[in-house]
Amino acid sequence: MADANFFKKQTPLYLVDGQVIKQGAEARVYRGKFLGRSVIIKERFPKLYRHPLLDEKLTRRRTAQEVRSILRCRRAGINAPVVYFVDHNTHCIFLEDIVHSVSVRDHIVSSQASGQDTEHLQTLADKIGQVLAQMHDEDVIHGDLTTSNMLLAGGAEQKNINLVLIDFGLSYISALPEDKGVDLYVLEKAFLSTHPNTETLFERLLKSYSASSKKAPAVMKKLDEVRLRGRKRSMIG
Repeated sequence: MADANFFKKQTPLYLVDGQVIKQGAEARVYRGKFLGRSVIIKERFPKLYRHPLLDEKLTRRRTAQEVRSILRCRRAGINAPVVYFVDHNTHCIFLEDIVHSVSVRDHIVSSQASGQDTEHLQTLADKIGQVLAQMHDEDVIHGDLTTSNMLLAGGAEQKNINLVLIDFGLSYISALPEDKGVDLYVLEKAFLSTHPNTETLFERLLKSYSASSKKAPAVMKKLDEVRLRGRKRSMIG
């Protein structure tokens, strides 16, 4: 009980008043207020299985990497949430709340369920490929590419697709084609498992990526190598 009371005393008011909207292994995500505006607050909580000093060092590094990746994307003109504030004492990042948005995951699922014309999904695949190519050309590796970590700002009915990348918690900076190939492989596995019968759609995404990226040939070669290794592991397993 003493430990619980201690933690409660140390919890910042903005987290006490915030609404938890997501709980992961690495962080909790809240919706709250900052300077009168609605924000998303991402809190990296302590990992009790790690030595406190090591945990503090690793958490601080991960927080800095996440913010660095977001800012690098925004400087390049890639849509990502605005970073309003970083509290290094509590390892909290205050981010823009992308209101009136829908995840790409939910949009694809609803489009498939309704039997909607696939032309819009093909245009969306083109847009995703373009944005990821731009991100990789800036040497930003997202680390957790899924359709849940992509938002359509303004909703799904906008004629001009406004794609926003979110959740850079596993991101880092790397110029290595293999890291970019793995990033695309992670997306491919997540994409096809979440959205059955979309192989053609994902191939369109990759074609858009290849046409948009200056560094695509080396990345696509590495993607094929990673795919091959994945197939071999599946056969052995």
